[in-house]
Amino acid sequence: MAIQTADLCDEFSDVIKVADPLFKMYGAKQAFGGQIETVKVHEDNVLVKDKLGQPGKGKVLVVDGGGSLRCALVGDIIAQMAADNGWEGIIVYGCIRDSGVIADIPIGIRALNTHPLKSIKHGRGDVSIPVTFAGVTFFPEKYVYADSDGIIVTEKALI
Repeated sequence: MAIQTADLCDEFSDVIKVADPLFKMYGAKQAFGGQIETVKVHEDNVLVKDKLGQPGKGKVLVVDGGGSLRCALVGDIIAQMAADNGWEGIIVYGCIRDSGVIADIPIGIRALNTHPLKSIKHGRGDVSIPVTFAGVTFFPEKYVYADSDGIIVTEKALI
């Protein structure tokens, strides 16, 4: 079944939350969804890279970068690694870089914007905690779906 967030909203309106429309689409996959994994960082992508270096079949990494527009948390190397490890997608409350290359990588990515500067590398942050941005809370092990119409979150798998 293809992911159509509008149809999911119509069918499951009582169990979904819709994220505020803040995000731009990147990556070759226009629609994606799966079980949520989370990382919370500030201008430091070590934990993002660590998480995406693990198997991710059926999962989406939600990165709370605090909305920072001062550096990128995901670039082409990390995006390719995520795709190679089977991740369905990445949602970044922050920036990515290498968007031209990422456009051809078979993964779905949503981010606030692009920025050419790489992040710092201290390894600080939190993993597998609830994160809140765009008007919704993303809980680890719950579910998220994204397509060209937006991002929705739910407690159970809808597809």
